[in-house]
Amino acid sequence: MFEKLRNGLKGIVNRISNSGFTEKDLEPLLWDLQIQLIGNDVSVEVAERVCAEMKERLVGTDAPRFGDKTNVARTALMESIEVVMNGSNKVDFLEKISQSKKEGEPFSIMFVGINGRGKTTTIAKVTHKLQKSGYSVVLASGDTYRAGAIEQLEEHGRRLGVRVIKHKYGSDAAAVGYDAVEHARAQGIDVVLIDTAGRMQTNRNLMDELQKMKRVVDPSFTIMILDSLIGNDATDQAMTFNNHIGFDAVILTKVDADARGGSSLSVSYLTGKPVLFVGVGQEYDDLETFDAQWFAEKLLAD
Repeated sequence: MFEKLRNGLKGIVNRISNSGFTEKDLEPLLWDLQIQLIGNDVSVEVAERVCAEMKERLVGTDAPRFGDKTNVARTALMESIEVVMNGSNKVDFLEKISQSKKEGEPFSIMFVGINGRGKTTTIAKVTHKLQKSGYSVVLASGDTYRAGAIEQLEEHGRRLGVRVIKHKYGSDAAAVGYDAVEHARAQGIDVVLIDTAGRMQTNRNLMDELQKMKRVVDPSFTIMILDSLIGNDATDQAMTFNNHIGFDAVILTKVDADARGGSSLSVSYLTGKPVLFVGVGQEYDDLETFDAQWFAEKLLAD
């Protein structure tokens, strides 16, 4: 994953390590770094911030005059990326669920996003992760529009051994979510995961409907599902959904096939919302916890 961006950054690090660390020496190299980042789906604003952080760390650094400066340059870039990504609000996902359980209330999570980005499969992966952490789960089939959506979620429920709360196609999605939360409350189930119909962020009517669902269900947490392969469109989607619906965190799908990786950096910085997990395959276990250090190491590991 991130091969194109990783190779580009390694080239920049090598060039910086063969350069002086004066502002004049670094200026053309940092410009090339900015172009490299933008070419790999990092937004202009984020690319500029990374370069500013690099400049602050390197200019005037007491580096060996004739020795290898590669580690100095690599460390500066890793720290710059981490600082930019750590600007978002951190969320201890499992701690929130644990606290809700102590209070005797089910923790409800609504998943939102556009069509075809792996939302239902991601819900199944999150279910599996929660089960491994010892939590009971019920699923809510809130996508009452797409043909086969209910059956798809039911199949995941069957494989994972969890119940799926559903209504018929065309019914009120908000009612499905509400009923699932009430079922969890009555049965002492820890977590409710609520699927929703995918919708384009440009469709105002569907976005209004999703707003209504969130208002009725009043979920404990809302997660935006984004496809890392769509590049800057992922950032645009996240900004629009955050403005209209609001969400607490992001899960990026298809990261294992993403050669660029820039959306991971941009989405977190521009929305102020953390990336919780990344999907790295089709199996239920293929959901990795995401953090800034993990991302920086993937990009700049030897």
